[in-house]
Amino acid sequence: MDTFLNLLTGFSALADWSVLAFMVGGFLVGTFFGAMPGLTSVLAIALLLPVTYTIDVVPALVMCASIFMAGMYSGSITATTINIPGAPSSMMTAVEGNQLMLKGQGANALGHAALGSMIGGCIGTVLLMAFMPVAAELSLLIRTPGKFSLVLFALVVIIIVDKDNIAKGVVATLLGIMIATVGIDVLQPIPRFNFGTETLVEGIDIMPLVIGAFAVSEVLTQAQSWNDPLARTLEKARGLVIRRRDFIPPMSEIRAIGLLAYLRSAFIGYGIGILPGAGGSMAAFVSYAVARSGSKKPEEYGKGSREGIAAAECANNSMCGGAFVPMLMFGIPGDPTTAIVLGVLVINGLQPGPRLLESQADLLAPMLGSLFLSALILIPLSLWLLGPYFVRIVSIPKGLLYTAIAVVALVGSYVATYSVFQMALAVLFGVLAYFMRQQNYSTVSLLLGFILGPDLEEYLRRALSLNDGNPMIFLTSPDSLFFLVLTVIFAYVILFRKPKRGPLARDG
Repeated sequence: MDTFLNLLTGFSALADWSVLAFMVGGFLVGTFFGAMPGLTSVLAIALLLPVTYTIDVVPALVMCASIFMAGMYSGSITATTINIPGAPSSMMTAVEGNQLMLKGQGANALGHAALGSMIGGCIGTVLLMAFMPVAAELSLLIRTPGKFSLVLFALVVIIIVDKDNIAKGVVATLLGIMIATVGIDVLQPIPRFNFGTETLVEGIDIMPLVIGAFAVSEVLTQAQSWNDPLARTLEKARGLVIRRRDFIPPMSEIRAIGLLAYLRSAFIGYGIGILPGAGGSMAAFVSYAVARSGSKKPEEYGKGSREGIAAAECANNSMCGGAFVPMLMFGIPGDPTTAIVLGVLVINGLQPGPRLLESQADLLAPMLGSLFLSALILIPLSLWLLGPYFVRIVSIPKGLLYTAIAVVALVGSYVATYSVFQMALAVLFGVLAYFMRQQNYSTVSLLLGFILGPDLEEYLRRALSLNDGNPMIFLTSPDSLFFLVLTVIFAYVILFRKPKRGPLARDG
C-alpha cells in the first residue's frame, strides 16, 4: 500500500510545465504515427530515442509512455475512416468501425473507440500500479536458475506466438542473440567476436539496431510498395465532413454495451499484456472473440458492432499497463514498444528488477502518471479538438513523409552515439531487417533476442557454475521448474490444442 501511495504522489511531477509539455508532445507524436498506416508507436519512440540522451530521465519516460498510449489508440482512426488500420492492434476495429463509416456513422464509431481506449487505458494503468508491488515481492523469490528459465519462457512464447513461422522466429531470435555477443563477455572483462578491431570491442549499441530494424527497414518497405491501395482510398478521407458533437456516443449505446463488458475487456487486455510478446493485436482479437461469443446481438458483428469496437479498443489500450509489468520487474518486454522503453531505461542507467520500484519510484511514478492521464484526458480531448482533422493525416505525400523519416533516423543514430560506425550499422541493420521482412522473418524477435540474449547467457552460466556444471539445477530449483513447466504448457496450448468452434469460427 505504501508503494502504491508513493506512486500516486509521484504524479505531482506532471505539474511541472516542462514535463507536461513532453507528455502532450509525445501524445501528439504518438497519435500521428499511430494514425499513419505503416507507422507505429515503436517507430516513433525509436526515432525519438536519441532525444533521451539530451533530456532528463523523467521527461523521457513520460514522453515514451504517452507515445505508447496514443499510438495504441490512434490506430483506430484510419481503421475506421478508410479501413486501413494505423496499427496491427486496430484490425478488429477496422472490421466493425469501417462498416459504421460506410453507413455515415464514422464519428460515432470513432467516439466509441476513444471511449473504449480511455476506459481500458485507465483500468490497465490502475491495475499496473496496484499489482506491481505484489509482482516485485514475488520476483524476489526467483533465483538465478529461475531467472534463466523465465527468460527462456519469454523467448519461447515470443517465437511460438506466430505458429506459422516458428522456424523463422527461431532464426531471427538466434540472430539477435548472436549480435548481442559481440563485445565484452557478460561475466569476464574479455573481448569476443570483435574480429580483431577495436571498434567492436565496446559491442553493438541498441540504438543502431532499433533505428535500423524499425525505421530504415520501414522506409525501404514503403519505397517498394509506393503504389499501394492507400493511394486509391485517400479521396474518401478528403471528402469527409464531421462535426465535433458527433463524436460523443449516446448514453443509450454505452448502457447497451454495459459496464461489465468494458471491465471484462480491460482485464483481458491487461492479462495478455503481461505475457511476453503477446501485444495489442492478440489482446484485441481475444477480447473481440470473447465479446462476440457472449453477445446478445451477435448478428451485428461484421456489420458495424459498437460492442465489438469497444471490446477491441478497451483491451488493446489496457494491454499497455500489463506490458510494463514484465519489463519493469524482470527486464522482459511485454511487447515491441516496451522493448524500446526498456532501452530508454538502460540508456539512463536504470536496471529493471524488483528493487527498481523501491529505489526509483520517483522516476517511475511520472511515467505511470503519463500513461494514466494520456488515457483519461488526452484521448477524449484530442478527439474532441482534432477529430475532424485526424483523417487528413493520411493525405501527407508519402515521398515527403518517408524522406523526412530516413533523414531523422540516420541523424538520430549518429547523435545518439557520435559514431559514424554505429550510424553505418543502422543502415546495415535496416537493409538486413528489410530482407528479413520480405521473407516473413520477425524483426521483433530479432530485437528481443538482442535484448534478452545477454541475460539468458549470464543466468545460464551463473546457474551452471553454482552446481559445478550440472544442468539438473534447472529441474531441482522450484522456481526454475515452475517456468519450465509453464513453457511446456504454453507451447502445448498454442501449438497443439485445437480451439473450440464458436460463432466467430463458424462465420470465418
